[in-house]
Amino acid sequence: MKKKTVRSWMLYDFGNSAFSTTIMAAVLPVFYYDVAAVGLDESLATSYWGYSQSIAVLIVAILAPFLGAISDYSAAKKKFLRFFAFMGMIASVLLGFVGEGDYIFASLLLIIGTIGFSSANIFYDAFLPEIADEDDIDKVSSNGFAFGYIGGGILLAINLLMILKYQWFGIPNATVASQISFVSVGIWWFIFSIPLLKNVKEEKKKPIKRDKSYLSIGFTRVTSTFKEIKQYKQLLIFLLAFWMYNDGISTIIKMATIYGRDIGIDKNSLIAALLITQFVGIPFTFLFGWIAKKITAKKALLITLYIYIGIVILGYFMTTALHFYLLAVCVGFVQGGAQSLSRSIFGRMVPADKHGEFFGFYGISSKFAAIFGPFLFALVGQLTGSSRLGIVSLVVFFVIGIILLRFVNVEKGMAEAKIMEKK
Repeated sequence: MKKKTVRSWMLYDFGNSAFSTTIMAAVLPVFYYDVAAVGLDESLATSYWGYSQSIAVLIVAILAPFLGAISDYSAAKKKFLRFFAFMGMIASVLLGFVGEGDYIFASLLLIIGTIGFSSANIFYDAFLPEIADEDDIDKVSSNGFAFGYIGGGILLAINLLMILKYQWFGIPNATVASQISFVSVGIWWFIFSIPLLKNVKEEKKKPIKRDKSYLSIGFTRVTSTFKEIKQYKQLLIFLLAFWMYNDGISTIIKMATIYGRDIGIDKNSLIAALLITQFVGIPFTFLFGWIAKKITAKKALLITLYIYIGIVILGYFMTTALHFYLLAVCVGFVQGGAQSLSRSIFGRMVPADKHGEFFGFYGISSKFAAIFGPFLFALVGQLTGSSRLGIVSLVVFFVIGIILLRFVNVEKGMAEAKIMEKK
């Protein structure tokens, strides 16, 4: 395994994770509420943010299978990665020019940036089997994930300091500091993508011959996998459960900050809380991996989902910054654990010869499922005029997810996979 190549690959995650922390989760939601959507009804601003998130995820979900086909059938992964990464970087920088009342411009840039961020990750992930030896692939993948936590957290901490203490940096006010933080994401992302673009060499191979368009190939892949996956009863039940509870989790990630702003939590406390979640998540992700060995992954996953129900209910009654800090810590406890355990349970029930195909479907289907949470949050908030009712509506995703998960028999699912492997 070439250490320089692997480090270069991981540094990309170190850089692009700043988009998910500063823009998707922490600073932009507050800025959108306070500046871009100024003058709108408060609950309407929150709803528009939710609709923007849903539109972005929908477009990414539609594009994903076709981009995956391009990744498999072409010899130009780096070229496509560069294109979409630059799209996200440019959108991040342009967010620095969003001013008061520019909520449509802000929503448009959020959507474009999310498309660039998520699409580039498809090609980034496709490099993993090329740069890591088979024995080291799990380690390299985990280290890349950890690098992302660290890189996104470091820039968020810098931006938080700049927003809280803007005078130290000679910045006139917190609004300008927030705008500069968006620009910093694009620059940070660009700097740490240079090693990958320079040092990670694409395997020299001719593009696979094809007699169909990428559009046709992508559509055929998704439909064929969907038909085949129905033969795996336990895996299908798990997927249904995953779609439900993961929608709730992703909605909390995307909507927590703007929800807190809507109910009166000051923006500095909100951003600090997101930073807490970022760093609490690192050790607790490893902890839940240890717990899973003691009591099984399914039981450990159920624990995280019960805690999420408590988070949503407490979120309804939240009134102070201290409450938000406590909820941020609780989210940090379970966020990484829920996601990593879901992936490992799914992986156990997938046939050994179909990892790529099934994990591709896992990613695409979860993106489609993640559309409904922000939409429901936004719709309930808009119809009732209360974001508190929007947040509590997420309980339904976790309750249904838990009920379905309890019907999953992982050992039986593994046996089904073994049977299908022999056919």
